[in-house]
Amino acid sequence: MLRLRPAAERGHGRHGWLDSRHTFSFADYVDPRQMGFRALRVINEDRVQPGRGFGTHHHEDMEIITVVLEGALSHQDSLGNGATILPGEVQRMSAGTGIDHSEFNHASDAVVHFLQIWIVPERRGLAPAYEQRAFPLAKTGSELLLVASRDGRAGSVTVHQDVAIYAGRLAAGARVEHALSAGRHAWLQVARGAALVNGQRVAAGDGLAASDEARLAVTADTDCELLLFDLG
Repeated sequence: MLRLRPAAERGHGRHGWLDSRHTFSFADYVDPRQMGFRALRVINEDRVQPGRGFGTHHHEDMEIITVVLEGALSHQDSLGNGATILPGEVQRMSAGTGIDHSEFNHASDAVVHFLQIWIVPERRGLAPAYEQRAFPLAKTGSELLLVASRDGRAGSVTVHQDVAIYAGRLAAGARVEHALSAGRHAWLQVARGAALVNGQRVAAGDGLAASDEARLAVTADTDCELLLFDLG
């Protein structure tokens, strides 16, 4: 069973310096029908204007994944981490018992465009932690690359939940398949471009929930970039 979450139906927050699209309920956007999917709680598509950003704020008991699509996002946190996240990199922050952090776009003339993803952890009270890795997404061409997993296998970042996250940049016409084990579910989020997934067309900003499917067959309709979440 497939269920499309159209981009146009997402929540939308406009704050001058920030344009944010919410796949699931977030902040002032509340829809009881859109409270997440399995352990996946938030997918926000954010665009931050030059010289602006999120001031220091606090989180607890959430696995936070950041994927930059364009530009550069600077990060600081109360663990002492300071880093810049670039396209092709994945940042994982386990908020656990509590972490304060900020994100900023230091560019003078370029918007930073990124996805921020929240995953409910398998247990509360974890020690806060930070991880950031680069992945050769530009070289994938016709495959999905594991970028986050419960056990950190194959060089992926570690997420404290039964989830595996795959990323891909597919050339138009490229086809990939992802098998789903019995009882597993999937969410596919298109960041850019468009694709056909088991015959369902999905385009930039769309999400697609899959349950009771043995596999997902993805054919790029145009050059596209996407994330696939394999969830318990």
